[in-house]
Amino acid sequence: MKHLIYDFSLEELQQWAKDNGEPAFRGGQIFDWLYVKRVSEFEAMSNLSKGLREKLQEQFSIDALKEITKLESKDGTVKFLFGLHDDHAIETVIMKHNYGNSVCVTTQVGCRIGCTFCASTLGGLKRDLTAGEIVAQVVRSQQILDARGERVSSIVIMGTGEPFENYDATMRFLRLMIHEKGLNIGQRHITVSTSGIVPNIYKFADEDTQINLAISIHAPNDALRSKLMPVNRRYPFDDVIESLRYYQAKTGRRVSFEYALIGGVNDQPEHAEELAGVLKTMLCHVNLIPVNHVPERKYVRTSRNDIFEFQRILADHGVNVTIRREQGHDIAAACGQLRAKHMELG
Repeated sequence: MKHLIYDFSLEELQQWAKDNGEPAFRGGQIFDWLYVKRVSEFEAMSNLSKGLREKLQEQFSIDALKEITKLESKDGTVKFLFGLHDDHAIETVIMKHNYGNSVCVTTQVGCRIGCTFCASTLGGLKRDLTAGEIVAQVVRSQQILDARGERVSSIVIMGTGEPFENYDATMRFLRLMIHEKGLNIGQRHITVSTSGIVPNIYKFADEDTQINLAISIHAPNDALRSKLMPVNRRYPFDDVIESLRYYQAKTGRRVSFEYALIGGVNDQPEHAEELAGVLKTMLCHVNLIPVNHVPERKYVRTSRNDIFEFQRILADHGVNVTIRREQGHDIAAACGQLRAKHMELG
């Protein structure tokens, strides 16, 4: 099988050029064609010799994603279901905000974390994506935005899968995204979200990046979090919080907490009070997310009044808190919903 060219760094492409009897700068030209000019076929790389283009065609693939489904929401959200080379499928979402376009990428085919309110875990984990398969999602999104004269302004690694269980590929992807000769996405415009893989939170803290970190927390204590998120049995609540304190001491950066509100489960005033007690001494922001209904799950949405009451309690304790603006609600834009439907039909 050919190598996916998006898996390769600038330095690796320069080395490949030299290994094939070309000057190193040819690797830089290839990198430019991929990320600045954003061509979708090697033949379009017109300042390369025909022989070099043929070598690229022989050794690499550039078409990582085959569009299976495209859904467009009234609010401007676009959701894609892409097919991979091995017939697995992944989701990518482009979200339009008043500050620009954000792309939500997937890092794994399926997920093994097992959060009981999430469609992404249905069917379990199939495999990790390579860095290039994650990169290709952003490049394809940018190619679509190019037609509108717009650009990807931010990236959220919050699609299907646990990025910190595919850590090396995720970090390679991030390095490719921020490369000044590539898409050159600002580090502070990228957010990676984890369910709390403690060893790799420590590792990420030591990476010395400005990339934002978000934690899916969804409960204020061990017992409830273990019911909602089986991963909490491996990495208990207190250990997650301790690793985040290390992250903050090392980086000085704010942590975002994602908290899915589930009717009658984790959305009561006592839950808000307990959560505030844990977080009020941390530099953090809480993003409250009214849970999406998943047919295979029995959870219901929290009422509007309870959402606002939960927010008020946190704010009264000095915790920075917002309610996530829902996007793509009419096109099943929540993680895993479109893929789950595709798996049923398949």
